This record gives sequence, structure tokens and C-alpha cells, in this order.
Amino acid sequence: MDYQALADLLFPEITGTIGDYEAKYPPRNLPEGAVVTRIAPSPTGFVHLGNLYNAIGERLAHQTGGVFYLRIEDTDQKREVEGAVEAVIDAMNFYGVHFDEGVTKDGESGAYGPYRQRQRKTLYQTVAKALLLRGLAYPCFCTEEDLAKMHEEQEAAKENYGYYGKYAIWRDRPMEDIKAELQKGTEWVLRFRSEGDPANMIPVQDGIRGELKVQENYTDFVLLKSDGIPTYHFAHVCDDHFMRTTHVIRDESWLATLPIHVQLFDTLGWQRPVYCHTATLMKMDGSSKRKLSKRKDPELALSYYSEAGVPQEATWLYLLTVLNSNFEEWHMANPDADSRAFTFSLEKMSTSGSLFDLEKLDNIAKEYLSRQSADFVYDGLLTWAKTYDTALAERMQQKEALYRGAVAVGRGGEKPRKDYGSWSAAAKFLSFYDADTFEITDACPENADGDKRNAILDGYLETLDFADTQEEWFAKVKTLTESLGYAVQPKKYKKNPELYCGSIVDVTNLLRVAVTGRQNAPDLWEISHVLGEAETRRRLKDYRNG
Repeated sequence: MDYQALADLLFPEITGTIGDYEAKYPPRNLPEGAVVTRIAPSPTGFVHLGNLYNAIGERLAHQTGGVFYLRIEDTDQKREVEGAVEAVIDAMNFYGVHFDEGVTKDGESGAYGPYRQRQRKTLYQTVAKALLLRGLAYPCFCTEEDLAKMHEEQEAAKENYGYYGKYAIWRDRPMEDIKAELQKGTEWVLRFRSEGDPANMIPVQDGIRGELKVQENYTDFVLLKSDGIPTYHFAHVCDDHFMRTTHVIRDESWLATLPIHVQLFDTLGWQRPVYCHTATLMKMDGSSKRKLSKRKDPELALSYYSEAGVPQEATWLYLLTVLNSNFEEWHMANPDADSRAFTFSLEKMSTSGSLFDLEKLDNIAKEYLSRQSADFVYDGLLTWAKTYDTALAERMQQKEALYRGAVAVGRGGEKPRKDYGSWSAAAKFLSFYDADTFEITDACPENADGDKRNAILDGYLETLDFADTQEEWFAKVKTLTESLGYAVQPKKYKKNPELYCGSIVDVTNLLRVAVTGRQNAPDLWEISHVLGEAETRRRLKDYRNG
């Protein structure tokens, strides 16, 4: 076979060489040990948790003085959604993930572009032509029907699937056959001519999993599709080499095709990047685990968290707990430190399916918000509401003092309240403070209903004095409790229920329902002083007369 003639026949317009691109994209001038990594999503419009999960590469890059960039893998134009790239950039910005170079909303920035794969077609074809010249690639004119028949034969013979051996019918065809198909206008793909042996096991050093032994690739996989655009396998190898990527962080589902990727790097004489295969995000489905699904699990979409209003830092606190086994211990020792102060480590990453737990995320978020200032919570809630609850945003701005007072209740001290872990939950929880959204949701305590209810409310209204300190106020509540036949100490009522109408818990819960609409609410004295005397008395009287 005259490989020069074949290469010129298939790629007559390609006149450059790999050496030209080596000169155009030289090794980066970075400190020793600096990490260069990226995220490289497809522009499908669906920005998911896995994108953020793998964007941990930004921290790895920046803590080593390296580079983090955004590449768009848009070789499958049929799947591209308008505005998808902007959605990725906005989502990453929202979570504080910033790119040093790559695709931007206005184009791109950086010396190693283009950063959109469809704009790198000439580069891929230059590398493909170089493989042709070495006899390591060839055109294949198989139709979909041919490939389906091949698959059926392999299935019947219980052989491995793929294009190899006797099934690789275009691997050694003469130039005359190739020219004949080209003259007919038959579509073709370019395949890699693999010399691999399925009996060979190849060592690969994984940045997370340590040394792996993978079966050498023996199939003649596709390099270029019929439109001249590369497959993911070929494109990412070319891109990661010429963009001088040192680490590829990706889901463990790519382990199956790792043999193809290392074979390409080795064949081309390029240094392999360190592949880092992260554990797949799983969830419990009944009593079994399964992979998070775009179709079944709304929590896979990053938009789920922004719409719910889970604070960005709380999301990172949870993800780092999943990502690094030593993060939780670090965070317990540094509860108020920014998560970026934590030194991220590939070696501490889990290698088994990471169980995604929304309840644990909520608990972490509640703990996080409980430690923030009232100003932080007010500003965060208002920012969220301006996008997702405009009516609330309007009320917050009209009644700023009320809402600032509301978010301050139960804050500070050794045991701050943990009432909400998201802005949407905060909006629901705080609704009782505002007269416009106040409603009675809980029933009157059974031991404080009927005539007892009126007696408690009348006595409370009579002694209520907003000049009282919290201690003076509670002393009056205890006096009222005792005067109406209730036990001031709940354990006394529990021990001898026949001696009392109930306990102080019934009395205070009744007052909470009257003032907040709920039995479970923060400190009543604090709430009343946020509401003000007029509103507090109005609610008590309305409940008394209701």
C-alpha cells in the first residue's frame, strides 16, 4: 500500500504536520508539579451535578499554580442546544468556579485554542493524516447494515463485539477498492489500525485508583466520522495533548474505553495525562443503589439546587465531604473556614460509588446557614427571591426591618437554630412573620383548648408587657401556667397527669400557635419583639375570638 498516495487521496487539503502544531502549542511555562486540567462538557443544555463534581479540578489546578480551562466538546452537532455554553459558564460562575482560559460568553480566551472542537477540524485531520502515512489508519466503507450483520455474527458465535480480525473487512483492502468506493461517492469513516492483543494487560497509573491493569485495545475503532469530525476518543486525545493537559478528571464510566485512549497516546508518542476516574454518583432506590439518572432524578440537574436556593458554599461543603475522605474531619476542626482553604487531594478520593444523600446535604446546609450572620441570610434570601419569588422580594424590600429582625431570631450563641438549609425553605419558614403571609397551620394543643384556651390567652394578654426582659416575661408565663392548674415542670405532669390540666408546654405551644400559627417555632419573646406589640396583640386577640 502506498500510504503517501492514500493520505493525499483522503486529505488533499491537509498540508501541515504534527510538528507545526507542536510549535504552535508549546509546553506551558508553569511551576513544576502544576496541574493543567479542564471540564469539557457537550453543549446539550443540561448542566448536571457531575460537571460540578469534576470541576474540583479547578481547586487542584489553582493550589498547584496550574491552569483550569473550559473546552466544549461539540462534535455531535445534533445534540447541541442553543444557549448551552452560556448555561455552563453561568452555572460554574454561580458556584465560584472560574476558568483561566477557554470558551467564554464573548468568544474565547487563551493561547491554546480554539476551545470548541468543531473549530479544530484541521488539527484532527492533520494528526489523522500522519497516522495514515504510518499505515496506522485506513478508510472503512461499511454501511450500518454491514455493521449490524457483523454484530449478529459475533453474537451467534459468542465472540467479542467490535471491528477487529476477520470482521475488519476494510483493514487490508487494496487501493483499487478504496478508489472505486470513493468514485461512487460512498461515505467512509477513518479507523485506527490496532496492533493490540486482547491477551495483553497494560499498566495505567490512575490519579485516584493507583495502578490499573487494563486489557490492551485490539479493535479498529473510528477516528473520524463520515463528516470528517472526530469521535470523542480521538478528539480528546489530540486536544489534551496540544492543550498540554496534565490531568483528566472524569467519571469512572470512561474506564471501559481507557485502553483506546492510552493506545492512542502511546502510538502518537505523546505523554499520557494522569487519568483520574471519579466514583459515580449513586442514590438509594429502595434497598439498592443505582446511578443518578437525568430522567428519574431532578436533583442531578444543577438548576435543582439554584432553584431551591441551596447556598453555593453549602453545596461545596457537601460535595467535598463526598469527594475527599478527610474533608469532614478538616471541616469539623475549621467550621467557619472557607472550603477553599482545604487542600484537595486526589489520593483521598473515593473509588467506590459515592452515595448522594439529599438529607445530609440539607443538614450540612442548615448547619452552614445557622453559623452565618443575619445580614448574610437576609441578603442571600433577597438575592434568591428576586429570581425565584418576586412577591417575597418585594415584601422584603418594603418591610426590611421586619425581615432583618426575623432572620436574626435564634441566631448566634453556642446552639443557634437550624430551621432551614435553603432559601426556599427559609421563605416558607419565615412566612409567619409577615402579616400578608401569616396563617394558622397547626391545631391548638389538646390540653389547652376550649375554655382553657380563652383563659390562657386572656391571662397572657393581661400581663403582657413589652418592657419586660426575657427573664421577666418567662417568669410571668410560669406564674400564669401555675395559676391555671398546669404544671410548670413537664416531668411533674408526666409523673402525675391527674393532678394537672397539662404542662407549661401546652401553654407555650398555644401561645406559639396564636402568634406564629405553629407549635414548633423559635423563642416567643424574640418573635414578639420582631412583630411588635400591636401585631402580637392583634394575633392573640384574633385567635382568642376565632
